[in-house]
Amino acid sequence: MINFTRFFSSQMTLALICRMGLVLAISYLSSCSSAPKSEVVISVKDQKLGVYSEGHLKKQFTISTSKFGLGDTPGSCRTPLGKHEVIAKIGHGLPAGAVLKSRSWNGEVLKPNAPGRDPIVSRIMWLRGMESGNRNAMKRYIYIHGTPEENRLGTPASYGCIRMGMKDVVEAFNDIGIGAKVVVTRGRLPLGKKEDAPQPTLEAGVVIAQKKSDAEVPVAIPVTLNKADTAAAQVKTKKKVGPEVPDAKPSEKSHAYAKPIAKSKKTAGKPEKITTSSRHRVAIKRAHG
Repeated sequence: MINFTRFFSSQMTLALICRMGLVLAISYLSSCSSAPKSEVVISVKDQKLGVYSEGHLKKQFTISTSKFGLGDTPGSCRTPLGKHEVIAKIGHGLPAGAVLKSRSWNGEVLKPNAPGRDPIVSRIMWLRGMESGNRNAMKRYIYIHGTPEENRLGTPASYGCIRMGMKDVVEAFNDIGIGAKVVVTRGRLPLGKKEDAPQPTLEAGVVIAQKKSDAEVPVAIPVTLNKADTAAAQVKTKKKVGPEVPDAKPSEKSHAYAKPIAKSKKTAGKPEKITTSSRHRVAIKRAHG
């Protein structure tokens, strides 16, 4: 006589093993073409998910963790803490709101906050626990996935998974690769590294040369001018506006062009003495006109 209980139990076990093998195979093939792009931190306190790149917080989203609290006990419906990694990504190319039943699209697309509906939608990122305190996460089907209940985001409302908005999960799905590290923490979402401030340029500055010794090089220092200083500088450098007038050429009779009077050798010396013979010569010259 056939033991149907044992038979069906073995069939279910075999089906589960085949399903898990298929998921792991998909995960392996995906990992060959999809390297981790970012790291993820999930804050239970803030109900936020942050996407980080090289320590910088690039994006953050409002999420929901379990309404039953934190833990990894099978059947507890709690969200496991600690370090995880993404082992599979499901739903690529589907529209936001596509209903995923048993990790397959059933052809249905929901709108946000559809009344009476609470399925998994849009995208799935399957997590595997990397610590002893979350080793059951993969077997418990702990996902990061979309939800139509967007009005409940920001408060614990899930059954163990990390819920995101319909469109938010699509955006995060594109940034997070297979093998990406996901940390679930009780604390607040880390702010990450600060971006480097841009360095000032000298385009609008005034160059000041500072030199204390011959060995030092003049340094260019940007200085901000106020309105009064700018106006004063403009007054000093302001030129007359109008046609250019050539300088008038001095006349030849002007003092600048007067020829210097040359002193003769006779006049330059001592005055000539008047003698009797000289007087006689002068008298004869006058008589003859």
